[in-house]
Amino acid sequence: MGITTAGLLGLVPGATAARAATHPTLSAGARGPAVVSLQQRLSWLGYWCGAVDGMFGDLTRQAVVAVQKVAGLARDGICGPLTWSALDRGVRPVPRSRYGHVIEVDKAHQVLLVVDSGRVSRTFNTSTGSGQWYWSNGAWHLAVTPSGTFRVFRQVNGWDASPLGQLYRPKYFNGGIALHGYPSVPAYPASHGCVRVSLPAMDLFWSTGTLPIGTTVLVR
Repeated sequence: MGITTAGLLGLVPGATAARAATHPTLSAGARGPAVVSLQQRLSWLGYWCGAVDGMFGDLTRQAVVAVQKVAGLARDGICGPLTWSALDRGVRPVPRSRYGHVIEVDKAHQVLLVVDSGRVSRTFNTSTGSGQWYWSNGAWHLAVTPSGTFRVFRQVNGWDASPLGQLYRPKYFNGGIALHGYPSVPAYPASHGCVRVSLPAMDLFWSTGTLPIGTTVLVR
């Protein structure tokens, strides 16, 4: 037993050093081959980070946050040892739908999934209703994103003025509640009830035809 333990202890420093070289802690502003490796892994697992360009920008940070949400880690947007471990294990969200093209909004993990025939093709960081009260049009309202199955019924290809602010290229699926782009998509619920994604993510949805009128939106 003592020999085995000693042998393992002798290997650990080298293994740790090798892992640190290929899995350095990365955060916003980092660039280089390690960031390319991170972006490739994120993309392969379906976490959308934009272009694989070796630059740790906001889209890469949001993809890292999405991984951390799914893995149950601290949502700091920094790819450290625990986040690398989740990526190495291939952590992916589990969809609820099994048939058709569905957009799933997972409120518990605060991620948005593009699901086709029960398979998640892309995962995005999102922010839904904060659960806080707010004042609008002379009355108090609770900022919630209601659960249920809905369909996209209206869209605006541009900035759309609402009583609570400007919504970027919104796809309305439940009354005045929409999936839309927003300059700020924090790692926690922060909206008045809508489903926020980044501006580039919303552009992607429009350019790829991901959310045409009639698309099923499952909020859970």
